[in-house]
Amino acid sequence: MHSHRFEDVLSRAERRRPARARARARVALALTVLPLTVATIVGLVLLWPSGHTPTPPAFAAAGATFPSGQVVSLQHTSCEKAGGGAEAPAPPAPGQPVCGSALVKVSNGVDTGRRVRVDVPPDVMRAGLSGGVLLLRTPAQGNAPATYSLQDVQRGFPLVTLGVIFALVVVAVAKLRGLLALVGLGFATVVVGVFMLPALLQGSNAMWVGLTGSSAIMLVVLYLAHGLSARTTTALLGTFAGLGMTAGIAALAVRLAHLTGLSSDENSLLQSLTTQLNPRDLLTCGIILAGLGVLNDVTITQTSAVWELREAAPDLSAGRLFGTAMRIGRDHIASTIYTIVFAYAGAALPVLLLIELYQQPLASVLTSNDIAEELVRTLASAIGLVLAVPLTTALAVFVARADGRPLARAGLAASSPA
Repeated sequence: MHSHRFEDVLSRAERRRPARARARARVALALTVLPLTVATIVGLVLLWPSGHTPTPPAFAAAGATFPSGQVVSLQHTSCEKAGGGAEAPAPPAPGQPVCGSALVKVSNGVDTGRRVRVDVPPDVMRAGLSGGVLLLRTPAQGNAPATYSLQDVQRGFPLVTLGVIFALVVVAVAKLRGLLALVGLGFATVVVGVFMLPALLQGSNAMWVGLTGSSAIMLVVLYLAHGLSARTTTALLGTFAGLGMTAGIAALAVRLAHLTGLSSDENSLLQSLTTQLNPRDLLTCGIILAGLGVLNDVTITQTSAVWELREAAPDLSAGRLFGTAMRIGRDHIASTIYTIVFAYAGAALPVLLLIELYQQPLASVLTSNDIAEELVRTLASAIGLVLAVPLTTALAVFVARADGRPLARAGLAASSPA
C-alpha cells in the first residue's frame, strides 16, 4: 500500500513537471512575441500615411473621360500611312506589322450609343480584340470636335472567373484552412494598399515600411490560417527572424553593389513623378515583401515537422529531433531555392532574351545594373530563407519538447505492480 502511494505521488510529480515546462515555454514565447507586436503597432502608428499624397501629374487633357464600349467590327490595315486621306487603308503585306481600327459602340457617358472608330496598335491586334474596351474621350477644343482613342481592353470577366476558380479549388482542397488563408490574403492586400503604398508615396523610410507592413501581415495571417498555438507562435518568431536577416542583407548588398534601383522603365518614371521616393530603398522594400511568402512557407513547414516528429517519437533527444527535422528542411531548402530563382528568371525573361540577342560577355552582363538587381533580389531572399531554417528548427525543438505530452514512462510508473 505504501509502495502504491509513493508511486502515485511520483506519477503526479512527473506529470506536473511537463506541465510546468509547458507553462514556462508558453510564457517565454509570449514575452518574445509581445514586444514584436508592440513594435509593429508603434511602427504602424508612426508610419501611417497622413492622407496627403503627392498630386499626380495630368494623365490626359482637362475634362477627359474614360467611357467603356463594345467592339462592333475590326479592320486590319498596314501600319504604313496610306496616301490620300479619302482612300481606303491598304491591307497589310506579308511580314509587315499589322495595325488596325475598331468600330466601337460607346456604352456610357455623353455619347452613349454612338459608334466611333479608333486606331488599334499592333500589339493589341496580335493579342486579339473583341468584346469590351476602355476608351479615352478628349473633349472638344474650339472648333475641333471631341475625339476618341483606345485606352485599354476590359479584362474583368476572365480575371474574375480565374479568381473564383482559384478560390473554389483552394476551399475544396484545404477546407476551412484554405478559406481562412484566403481571408488572410485579403487582409494582406489591404495592408499593402492602405498602408504600405501610401506611406511609400509620402516618402517614409521604405525599409521600415516594408518590415512594419510585413510584420503586421504575418501577425494576422499566421494565426488566422493556423490557429493560436505555441506551434504557430514558433513559426511566427522564425518568420520575424528571417525577415530581419533578409532586410539587413538586402540593404547591405544594395549599398555595396551601388545599385540605383532604376533598372526598369516603371522605376524611372516613378522617380521622375515622385521626388521624395528613394529608388534604392524602394528596391530593399521590394525584396522584403517578395521574401515574405517563401519565409512563411518554410517556417510553418519546419515547425510542423518538428511537432509531428515529437508526437510520433516522444523519446527522441533534442539532438536527434533537430537532426531529423533538418533533413526535411534541407529538402525544402533545395526545392524553395529553385522556386525563387525560376520565379525571378521568369519575371526577367525579356531582359535575358536581350542579353542573348546582344551576345555580351557574361562577366559584364552579370554585373550590369539590370541583372545585378535581380541577383541581389534573389540572393538576399535566398540567404534569409536558408538561415531561417535551422533557426526556426532549433526554436521549434526547444518549444515542442517543453510543450509536448508527458513521456510514456510517467504512465508506466503509475501502472507498475507493487
